[in-house]
Amino acid sequence: MKVSTGWLADYTSIEGVTAEKLAEKITAAGIEIDGVERRNKGISGIVTGYVKSKEKHPDADKLNVCIVDAGQGEDLQIVCGAKNVAAGQTVPVALVGAKLPGLDIKKAKLRGVLSQGMICSAKELGLNDKLLPKEQQEGILVLPEGTEIGQDISKLLGLDDEILEFDLTPNRSDCLSMIGAAYEVSAILGREIKLPNPAGEIIEISGAAAQSISVKIENEEHCNHYAVRYISGVKPAASPLWIQNRLMAAGIRPINNIVDITNYVMLEYGQPLHAFDADKIEGGELGVRLAHEGEVLTTLDGQERKLEPQMLVIADGAKAVGLAGVMGGLDTEVTAETVNLVLESAKFDGGTVRKTSRQLGLRSEASLRFEKEVDPNAVIPALNRAAVLIARYAGGSVNEGIVQAGTVAAPEKVLTLSLEKLNRYLGTDLSLLEVKTLFSRLHFKCGDTAQGLIEVQVPTRRGDISYDVDLIEEIARLYGYDNIPTTLIEGVTTPGTLTHKQSLRRELRRLLSHGGYQEVMGYSFIQPEQSKMFPELSEGSQAVKLAMPMSEERSVLRTSLLPQLLDIASYNTNRRQSDLALFEIGNVFFTDEEQLTRQPRELPVLGLLLSGSLTVKQWNVSAQPVDFFDLKGALESVFAYLGLTDRIIYEGDSPEGYHPGRSASVYLVGDEGRVKIGTMGQLHPELQRELDLVDTYVAEILLQPLYDNTQSRLQYNDLPRFPGMERDIAVVVDSTVPAGDLLASIRANGGTLLQSVQVFDVYTGGKLESGKKSIAISLLYRHGEHTLTDEEVGEVHDKLLSVLQQTFGAELRK
Repeated sequence: MKVSTGWLADYTSIEGVTAEKLAEKITAAGIEIDGVERRNKGISGIVTGYVKSKEKHPDADKLNVCIVDAGQGEDLQIVCGAKNVAAGQTVPVALVGAKLPGLDIKKAKLRGVLSQGMICSAKELGLNDKLLPKEQQEGILVLPEGTEIGQDISKLLGLDDEILEFDLTPNRSDCLSMIGAAYEVSAILGREIKLPNPAGEIIEISGAAAQSISVKIENEEHCNHYAVRYISGVKPAASPLWIQNRLMAAGIRPINNIVDITNYVMLEYGQPLHAFDADKIEGGELGVRLAHEGEVLTTLDGQERKLEPQMLVIADGAKAVGLAGVMGGLDTEVTAETVNLVLESAKFDGGTVRKTSRQLGLRSEASLRFEKEVDPNAVIPALNRAAVLIARYAGGSVNEGIVQAGTVAAPEKVLTLSLEKLNRYLGTDLSLLEVKTLFSRLHFKCGDTAQGLIEVQVPTRRGDISYDVDLIEEIARLYGYDNIPTTLIEGVTTPGTLTHKQSLRRELRRLLSHGGYQEVMGYSFIQPEQSKMFPELSEGSQAVKLAMPMSEERSVLRTSLLPQLLDIASYNTNRRQSDLALFEIGNVFFTDEEQLTRQPRELPVLGLLLSGSLTVKQWNVSAQPVDFFDLKGALESVFAYLGLTDRIIYEGDSPEGYHPGRSASVYLVGDEGRVKIGTMGQLHPELQRELDLVDTYVAEILLQPLYDNTQSRLQYNDLPRFPGMERDIAVVVDSTVPAGDLLASIRANGGTLLQSVQVFDVYTGGKLESGKKSIAISLLYRHGEHTLTDEEVGEVHDKLLSVLQQTFGAELRK
């Protein structure tokens, strides 16, 4: 919001306070000021002048010799090259000695003709000429007829003004208006505020407005108050210069007196208005309703827009004539031929306006304000204020009465604040009188209800205040954060520590980083197609759609870490960096609902990616490409660190998105049996080719089962003091029996003597029967207190062979 200090001074005194100092005070009170802009870009010596005559330059076809009365006692001869200069115009004249941005004006001869100054364009004056009508963007600035000659152009065009750029948070919609900003500044400076009283200025003619127009609301949940005034006999023309100046200072282009006044009042009250050409409204009625299926409306910007049934429109007896709270329709716009007006003011639901604006990609100053919720009690004052100005500056006659539907007035909130609570929260010792004084500066009415309690009546313009803590915040910022004393923390303090999950997550990061992996952080938002690439973790659920996505490419929450890891790998590969070892620890999200009514499931996941080579090619060393077992080794180091090695099973299968013969699912054996916790393997060749990647291996592991099955404190074992005893066996089993099942059975029945077990060979073919395979397994036995004997090991070893035979039909290979 751009706030003009000159305009602000109409409502409250800022005398003795520079714009910079005012910006500091406002920022210190909680509203950040992004900057202070001076409208005068360094001009001086510019006055208004009247072009008495214009003749062609004798030696230059594109130049004109003008005689100008600039109020200096004698006429000036000025050579001008602007195409639009003409006799009878009032224009800005830079006298000899004047200064313009980057230019000093001196007497000069142009093609032999003396020029005693310069006729200026808006751009040369430092104005934003894009806000001017197109014909004035390419030539000199033509001032309104009747402008006094010889006056300083800086005052005439409001260039002596300074603009404060308010950076408002969404809750402070009250400061999206000059009056709201004035309330804020008057409270900060402790000065009086004076506001316009349109109801006392309005002069109504005979003839009730209700005889010319009627209104109704069909959907009160989307609009609870709709009001119009009927104004007849208007004369559309250019606005007074002071209105144009204030609009341009706020970044709004002047159009004509009718439209400019509605914009002016919107900036003043924060209440958007719209003017319809009354003679173009069919049936003499306006209604607020939802759009019909397939309904089409051409808006003021000339775009034909297809409406959807959830969009709110203003309609006459035959069709939609405006998008409620967003933009009016082209068919009923005010033109130079307009004679009668219907002036609209309403309280539209912010959520409805926001959805319409977003779906159509149409943002306006009006929608900006409605989205953040306008003051419901500003509807009528703003309507009256605009009617007064239109009657005054557009020659209109205001018909008697306001035609309206819905709630006429909204009640003010009444909150109770404890003085003891306020002082306890702020660490202050404010008295009841001091607190009431601060509230009075905010124009909040106060009353006592009991000992130490204050009853505060909050104006409807402050929709951000709902609880007593909000009132405490208001006192804190007005009292001054710098004035709040520093106090030591009282009470029992608890030293900070990491939770079990946080500690393990940090250790995993450290472990993988030390192992040569680089941590990356991908977007939590992905494309809808990417959410379907690796569905193993989703368990039949679906992706969570964002209500307000940044773009279609970021429109759903991720269901897997792998798509983002592959995007990062593709980005690096395209820049000739394909040797990658990446990991990410992040969350994935799922829902089983089409429309969210509860929080989606959120699961912590570890993602790994390997591609390229482990070693760089040198004169004596060939490059060693990564493979399945490099990735498996990284996972095993994680499981070993967490003490879960003996409880992990890898089962070869073909998860979607993976290579059919080089992939596996990962299972954790727990109290509730075997649970799938992830997938790993090489990327599917088609997907790898589509992304233009070298051989790439990925893994994705659910972390919650690891957190739940890992002790809160990692356990360390003593180094062995006694030798172990190793036994190797080769057993023949059906080729369909996974080696992991054999290992799991051995671990489950090996007792305390079995220290480790691993497969060191798998053999098929040869003399083995068809459908059989030989698995060679190494077993290490050890006792922590003494050296084992053959008898102790033999008893356990024979038991394990028996279990393998009974469970899997295993036979010792001879």
